[in-house]
Amino acid sequence: MSAGNIYLTFEGHERLLKELEFLKTVRRRELSREIGIARSHGDISENAEYDAAKEAQAFNEKKIAELEES
Repeated sequence: MSAGNIYLTFEGHERLLKELEFLKTVRRRELSREIGIARSHGDISENAEYDAAKEAQAFNEKKIAELEES
C-alpha cells in the first residue's frame, strides 16, 4: 500500500516509532492475555469475547505491518 512519499517531522517520526514499539510489546501481550481468558471460557466456536479478541489482534498486526512498511 504505497501512496508515494510521506514527509514527517522528527517528532512525528518519533511518535510513530513509539506507537510501533507499544503495539509490538504492550498491546501484543494484552491481546494475548485477552485471547487466553476468552479461551478459558470454553467452546470458542460461539464465543463472542474470543472473536472480538482475535479481531483486535488481527487489527493490531495489520497496524504493525503498515507502520513497518512506511
